[in-house]
Amino acid sequence: MDSNKYQIERRYINKRPNVRPGIRLVTGSPAFLVAHDTGNPGASAENHFSYFNTQTDRSASAQVFIDDKRILEILPAGTGPDPAEQAFHVIRNVTTDNELFGYDANHAALGIELCYGGTINFAAAYARLVWYFAMCCTKWNKTPSTHIVSHKQLDPARKSDIDQALATGGKTLGDLIRDVTTEMTIQVRPVPAAAKLPADVCDHVIISYIQPARHAALQQGLSEEAGHFERLAANVRAAAAGSGLPKSNAQEIIYNWLSPAWHKAKAGGRDPGRYNQMANALRTCAGIPLE
Repeated sequence: MDSNKYQIERRYINKRPNVRPGIRLVTGSPAFLVAHDTGNPGASAENHFSYFNTQTDRSASAQVFIDDKRILEILPAGTGPDPAEQAFHVIRNVTTDNELFGYDANHAALGIELCYGGTINFAAAYARLVWYFAMCCTKWNKTPSTHIVSHKQLDPARKSDIDQALATGGKTLGDLIRDVTTEMTIQVRPVPAAAKLPADVCDHVIISYIQPARHAALQQGLSEEAGHFERLAANVRAAAAGSGLPKSNAQEIIYNWLSPAWHKAKAGGRDPGRYNQMANALRTCAGIPLE
C-alpha cells in the first residue's frame, strides 16, 4: 500500500483521568481496531479535539478522528514515535469485546472515529478512513475482516456506529472491510518529480473553487473553514512559484472540485479532459502518481 498517501496529524489533548489517563495499551500495540462515528453530524476532527481537550464531566475519548481534510490523532495511537495509549470509547460493562478478542476495547484497541454530515465531504473522509485502517492493519499485521469491528457489533443494544455514518455515503461495514483490504494491496506507482503548478491552473483553482468556498464559509460565519481556504489558496500560489504542494491540498482540490467537474462535463457531453489535465498538474506538483 501507499504509506505516504495521507498525512497523519498528531496533536494530543491534555492528560486527565476521564479522557486521557496516559496509560499504555495493555497489549503494547493495538490488538484490534474499533470503527466508530462521532454521532455528531457536521463536527470536524478539529471540533472534537477542542471538545475532548476541555471535557471534564464524563469519561469518553478516542485516539483518532478523521474528516475530509485531516487524520487527527488526539491521543497517541502507536503509529508514530509515541506508544499507543488507552481511551474510553466502548462502555466497560459490555463483554462482547472480551469474548471476541480477550480484552476490553478501552485497554487494548484503537477507537477510530469518522466525522460526517454537514459540510464534510463523505467521499474524502471515507477515503482517509479506509487508508488509516489499511495502514494500521499493515503496520500491525492485522486482517481487516478479523480485527476491524464496529462499535455497533460490540454494543448492539445501545450503539449504531459506524453503520449510521457509512449509510449517509451509501456504504456498509462490509464495504469498509473490503475497501480496506483492497487499499492494502494497492501497488505504489512511480512518483513524478515535483514541478511548478502552471499559472493557468493556479488561477482557475483559486478563482473558480477556493475563493467561492471561502466566501460561502464567511457568509455562514464559519471562520475556521474560511481560514482553511485562505491557507489553501496561499499554498496553491506558492506551488505556482515552485514550492511544491502538500499532498492533502492536491487531494482536497481534486476530490471536492475537479472530480465532480469532470463527471459533470462528461455527463453533459463535453470534453472532460481539461479537468483531468488540471488534476494531474496538481498531482505532479504534490508528487502524487498520475491518473
